[in-house]
Amino acid sequence: VQLQASGGGLVQAGGSLSLSCAASGRTFRTYVMGWFRQAPGKEREFVVALRWRGGMSYYADSVKGRFTISGASAKNTVYLQMNSLKPEDTAVYYCAVQTHEAPSPRLLSNYDYWGQGTLVTVSS
Repeated sequence: VQLQASGGGLVQAGGSLSLSCAASGRTFRTYVMGWFRQAPGKEREFVVALRWRGGMSYYADSVKGRFTISGASAKNTVYLQMNSLKPEDTAVYYCAVQTHEAPSPRLLSNYDYWGQGTLVTVSS
């Protein structure tokens, strides 16, 4: 399974960016697709996830109301719209996918495959 992420870049505080991630490869089924991020010197943290069954979305408190995840299950693709960006949103953003049922989409360890990461930089 390969994850191809795109988007990201440099934006001023208050601006917007969008990311996308597509999963492809051998025959597989995805249950959840999500985004994590890792800022310099910090651990990778959960940002947002989308569970295909029921269409439930999950957000970290730090991005709730500013970020929106959407997706197309048939294409194994998710999109992340990031608005009202803050300097503290600066990080490498990683797309990830769960190919098995797991109770919590917020746990990094529940994800089976990861994308290469895309850098988001928010200037003050």
